[in-house]
Amino acid sequence: MASCTAFHLLLLPFLLLTIQSPTNANLEGDALYALRRAVKDPGHVLQSWDPTLTDPCTWFHVTCDGDNRVTRLDLGNAKLSGSLVPELGKLVRLQYLELYMNELMGPVPKELGNLKSLVSLDLYLNNLTGTIPASLSKLSNLKFLRLNGNRLTGRIPRELTKLESLKILDVSNNDLCGTIPTSGSFSKFTEESFLNNSRLEGPELMGFVRYNAAGRCK
Repeated sequence: MASCTAFHLLLLPFLLLTIQSPTNANLEGDALYALRRAVKDPGHVLQSWDPTLTDPCTWFHVTCDGDNRVTRLDLGNAKLSGSLVPELGKLVRLQYLELYMNELMGPVPKELGNLKSLVSLDLYLNNLTGTIPASLSKLSNLKFLRLNGNRLTGRIPRELTKLESLKILDVSNNDLCGTIPTSGSFSKFTEESFLNNSRLEGPELMGFVRYNAAGRCK
């Protein structure tokens, strides 16, 4: 009897640790459900997002890998309105964030810069405002960055030129200002990536137009 009691006492810390430490699935489910709470969903595309289910991999429009970690969020053209949430930055294995052609408003959360596995960030054709977060420069695997057709303001962060994997960039049809960075990965992008930003002053020319020359850019 004494040995049995001792065994249970040894086991107790491990049981407590299990109870107190939520699984990755729970954390990612909470992050996704934070998005659901922040948006209106007239088409009921998020109807399957049930917070009582511990595994969000069973939810529609969510794809997971073999470890039940979220890798894709496909909600393009879903008639969603509302705002993005910083909790999305907790989906650390997310590779594709597809939220294009909705009616999303508010800023692009700087926490999206925590999505180190992200390959594609598609937020085009929404009503997003504020600046492009410089934290996106931490997305070393990013190949596709499409933010066109929003109401983004401010400068194009020069830090984004460090994205060596970037193949497609589109920030056209916004209200960006200042000059266009031309170094690093930006050296391969044409003017089509920046069209219809009436306050952009053209490409940064070495020795002529300084990146931070336009003090009125906000």
